[in-house]
This record gives sequence, structure tokens and C-alpha cells, in this order.
Amino acid sequence: MADVRDAARKRAMNHFAASEQRESLVKQMIAAERAAVDAKTAKLRALRLAKEEADRQAAAANPPAPPAPKRRKRAAAK
Repeated sequence: MADVRDAARKRAMNHFAASEQRESLVKQMIAAERAAVDAKTAKLRALRLAKEEADRQAAAANPPAPPAPKRRKRAAAK
């Protein structure tokens, strides 16, 4: 009777140990993916900020020309 209980307990412990191992592996994979996404986001943000700064400096160095005044059409004589 004790052998049956020990065998059942051992099977249950093996099942739970395998489940915990899978769970920890999945958590590690999720953490690695999250770190990769965070790194990519930081890189893209830095590139965007650098481009915006370059655009701002270019706009400051070359201000846009003022628009030409609009011509008014003369009313047609009737």
C-alpha cells in the first residue's frame, strides 16, 4: 500500500516538476522577447529623435520663403 502511494506521489511530483520547468522556460522566452522589443524601440526612438533634430536644424538654417501675394482677378466688364 505504501509503495502504491509512493509511486503515485512520485508521478505527481514528476508531473508538477515538468510543468514548473516548462513554465520557467516560457517566462525566460517572454523576458528575452520583451528585452529585444525594448531594445528595438529604444533604437527606433533614438533614430526618430535624431531625424527630428536634423530636420529642425535644416529648417532653422533655411527658413521658407514667404508666399507670393495672391493676384486678384479683375471683374469682367459687362
